[in-house]
Amino acid sequence: MESRKLAALLSSLVSEIMLLLLLLFPSSAPLALASNPGSFSSRGFDSFAGLFPLIAHFLSHHEIAAACLSPPRPVSRKRRRTHFPEPDHGPGGGGETSDGGSGSELGGGGGGPARSPDSFVGSFKMTASTFEWLAGLLEPLLDCRDPVGSPLNLSPELRLGVGLFRLATGSDHCDVARRFGVSVSASRFCTKQLCRVLCTNFRFWAGFPSPGELESVSRGFESLTGLPNCCGVIDCARFEIVADCGPNDAIAAQIVVDSTSRILSVIAGFRGDKGRSRVLRLSSLFKDIEEERLLSSPPLDVKGVNANPYLVGDEGYPLLPWLIVPFTNATTGSCEAYFNVAHSLMLMPALKTIVSLRNWGVLSRPIKEDFRTSVAYIGACSILHNALLMREDYSALCSELGDSSLHDHQTHRLLDAGWEVSSGKGRVVRDALAALAKDFHDQSDSVHL
Repeated sequence: MESRKLAALLSSLVSEIMLLLLLLFPSSAPLALASNPGSFSSRGFDSFAGLFPLIAHFLSHHEIAAACLSPPRPVSRKRRRTHFPEPDHGPGGGGETSDGGSGSELGGGGGGPARSPDSFVGSFKMTASTFEWLAGLLEPLLDCRDPVGSPLNLSPELRLGVGLFRLATGSDHCDVARRFGVSVSASRFCTKQLCRVLCTNFRFWAGFPSPGELESVSRGFESLTGLPNCCGVIDCARFEIVADCGPNDAIAAQIVVDSTSRILSVIAGFRGDKGRSRVLRLSSLFKDIEEERLLSSPPLDVKGVNANPYLVGDEGYPLLPWLIVPFTNATTGSCEAYFNVAHSLMLMPALKTIVSLRNWGVLSRPIKEDFRTSVAYIGACSILHNALLMREDYSALCSELGDSSLHDHQTHRLLDAGWEVSSGKGRVVRDALAALAKDFHDQSDSVHL
């Protein structure tokens, strides 16, 4: 028997014995236990009147013991979930509500979102279980602030649903407001609030790994190509935004990813007319690596060469000691050619990540927001991308590379004037990696034979 149950049983027995003594000897017990003995000096009803609170106290102990000894009742910990509208239909009696008004919970009251799994993925780019997990995680942050003077009276789940629907589908705020039964201003607020919470409180989900974590990243690339000490693929994506007046603009976003397409670093906010090497040089990532705050782990021996941790990038980047790009004009069957094959395999996760980010509806077309809000959208979708991978939810991950990724890489391979396009140390490291790539290829062929 558990100690808690045994203590409860003993307490019950002692209570029953004390109750029996009180009933048999009413004249003496109160004098010993009451706080004012003088009030119990007379016999008869007055003496028993002082016993009633004590009797009730012992009876309550008996009830507690019985409760402890009885089998526990299962406690449901399910959160009350909000019902969302089907994506093909607006809410009943829909239309836009007045600004600051209360949004309908659309069938709220229990049971979960009334939609099929496929419909849920189409509306929010995630499964229902991932949505519920995210809602529970963000609830205190989404529910802590409303527009000044205009309380929304919306549940955290509904706030999350509004913001996610905007990001996942790219629907404009009028359409989002109609579908969820809220005002247009509420749709804007919920979307911006979601982006602000993700980019402020959960930016570490897309933070650069520690040296210990980078060992796992490098092992992933080594298992893919046989090349050691690679700590990520760097690339640059561009997202078009619709300007209020004049020609459309674009935002350049620099990302670093691992072999599983997890984003290790994302820096957005550069004007889209800058080449990727220019974006790199302006980024905090470049400064942190140059000043050895990142990629500072000890080097590995590669064919007699000390190879420090490095990133790989396409030919739009310069060759640096910590940034390895492919060879140009490599001869078929040479070490350089085998390295280029391995290098192209290492680039694929970055291409896949860029296409996956464009799977989010709000990034799949020109963004109709101001520059700052558009940058927040890119950051929020990047963080959600990693959150889904962490949950092993591949709802928003692309399965095939489309023409959009190829176009992006064919039109933005410009090097900036004055940039050193070749580094002596970088060439030495790349030559050693090329020789290792040839060895890895030969060993693979001998195993297959």
